Order: sequence, then C-alpha cells, then structure tokens
Amino acid sequence: MMREVDRLRRELDATLGGDPWYGSAVLRILDGIDAGQAAAHPVKGGHSVWELVTHMTAWVNETHRRLRGSVHATPVEGDWPAVGSTAPESWTAALSRLQQAHDDLARTLVALEDTDLDRQVAGDQVDASGQPVTLYQTAAGILQHDAYHAGQIALLKKALG
Repeated sequence: MMREVDRLRRELDATLGGDPWYGSAVLRILDGIDAGQAAAHPVKGGHSVWELVTHMTAWVNETHRRLRGSVHATPVEGDWPAVGSTAPESWTAALSRLQQAHDDLARTLVALEDTDLDRQVAGDQVDASGQPVTLYQTAAGILQHDAYHAGQIALLKKALG
C-alpha cells in the first residue's frame, strides 16, 4: 500500500514535469519560452511568465519551510519577488530555482510520516472557518497553486504567439 506522502510527492512531480490529469505540466508549458518572452507583459496589467515563475518558486519554498516546522508567513523571498536581470542566463537560473524548489519540497515531503500530515502548521494557522491548517492541506495547497499558475502561464504563452 502506498503512503499518502508518496502519493502527494507523485502529484507534486506530475504537476511540475510529469503527466498531470488536468493537462500539461508546468515545465512542459514553460518549454520554448525564451527570456524575452518570459519578461513580456502581453496582457495589460497582468503578470509576466517570469513573475509567475518567481512567485511560484517563492511559494514552493514557503511550503517547504512550513513542512519543516516553520511558522506560516509570507515567503522570505516576498509574495511576488522582483525579476531583476532579464538576460537569458537569468531566465535559465529562474527555471533552475523552480526545479530545485520542487526537488527540495519533494525530499522533505517523503521524509514525513503519514501521521505528520495531520499536524497543524506551526504558528497556529487556521483557515477562513477557523479550523487548523494541517501539513496535508499545505502540501495539497501548493499543488493547487501550481496548477492555477500553470493555467495562467499557458494563456500568456498563447498571447505571446
């Protein structure tokens, strides 16, 4: 019988680079987007692909910190970290950081026991109805977060031509 933490890791892997049930994985959508396209804002008032990637990376890192016992907070990198240089090598580095963040989270996730998933996130985090937010909800939440932003990136990629 498969452990729940292993199932969650499988879903995390599928979301980033595998074959998720909802469509294309994040890395498949990002494939073929160059630095110039990633930095562009094809939708007035919208985020760029690059901004979405840095945001996703920050929240994967924050999820990793929470699963390791840190108090819930805004990512130390910021909710929407600045892009900085838009050189091609900076885009490659941003993609590498996204991959590394997922790899780090996956390793931490499978190091947990299934019973750990029921623990409340440090700092007594509660949801909108006042119920404790568990490590399971936190891990599932980052999957939802990645899927949501993958859809945005797919639309921006279409808008970029």
